[in-house]
Amino acid sequence: MALRKVYNEIKGMKVTELPKYVKPMLSLDYVKKSVQRGLDNYNAKYIQTSSIDPLYHVCFGGMIFSYLVALPEERRHLEHQQHANDHH
Repeated sequence: MALRKVYNEIKGMKVTELPKYVKPMLSLDYVKKSVQRGLDNYNAKYIQTSSIDPLYHVCFGGMIFSYLVALPEERRHLEHQQHANDHH
């Protein structure tokens, strides 16, 4: 896991050494390379092996996205319903 790697690397550092370690990771070029590396790994792991997992990822991702988009509207309805029940 990437976070575990970062944690293990910064665990032994002093606070003054931390900005020198983190600053290059915040550059646009580093982010682009990291995203490209992730896409290449995903392609090698799922696409090239003809796995059905990408279909699951799209389906579950779509469901989660749809839930998150509808959540504010549902919360407004719930608050309105609770407000109406309090005044009756």
